[in-house]
Formats: sequence, structure tokens, C-alpha cells
Amino acid sequence: MSARTKARKRAIDALFAADLRTETATHLLNVAAEQAADRQNQDEIFGYARVLVSGVLDNLGAIDDLISSYAHGWSLDRMPNLDRAIIRVGTYEIVFADDVPDAVAIAEAVEVAKEYSTDDSGSFINGVLAKIAATKGAI
Repeated sequence: MSARTKARKRAIDALFAADLRTETATHLLNVAAEQAADRQNQDEIFGYARVLVSGVLDNLGAIDDLISSYAHGWSLDRMPNLDRAIIRVGTYEIVFADDVPDAVAIAEAVEVAKEYSTDDSGSFINGVLAKIAATKGAI
């Protein structure tokens, strides 16, 4: 598993946990980094995870507006917390991270959803992120 894949999972974990707790995603990510400090490659993993978390938080209004526009029939509040965190990270990478190809951002998000969320989450997330990517030029 690549460092970026691990970073995405760490970012998603922090955003997901922050949705359920009174602590910020940034704080939760920092705590996780401290706990994993004795493992290899953690600087690279948590470095990119911090980019993702801060990018999502800095652009949360725009990201949530896009998700709301393309998740037909699903409000953000109705989505499972985990799916919401996954879609937010994927949307950030598609719209704001020029160094990540859209197809990679979508594939990574779908894989995380298939591994950790519901049976229908992968296809739902794929559909929403594909629509966002397809209309990115108009954003």
C-alpha cells in the first residue's frame, strides 16, 4: 500500500472521528501521528494526511456545496459519516489537488468505501465523484 493511500485513510479517519466527537480533525490527526511516530515512513504519510485534512477544512463550504449538487437525493446529513468523509477527501483531491489525477482520487475513494463502508457506498461515491470530475472545468 502506497504512502498516499495510507495518508488518505488517516485523513478520512480524522475527518470521520471529528464528525462524531468534539475534537477537531487536525487534533485527532496529530494524536494519531504521535502514536505512530516510532513506525517507518510516518512523516510522509502524516505529511500528506495533514495536507488533505487542512485542504478539506479550508475549503469545506465549497466541497460540501459540490457534493450537495451532485449527490441527488442525498443530503450531507443523510449520508453515513464515513461516506461523507471519503467523498470530502475525494472532492478535495479532484478540485484542489492539481498533482492528483481525477481517476486516482476516484479509485482511491471507491476502494476505501468498499473496504470500510456499506455494500452500496463504493458505487455511490464513484457516481458523485465522477460527476464532480466531469464538471470540474465549469467550477
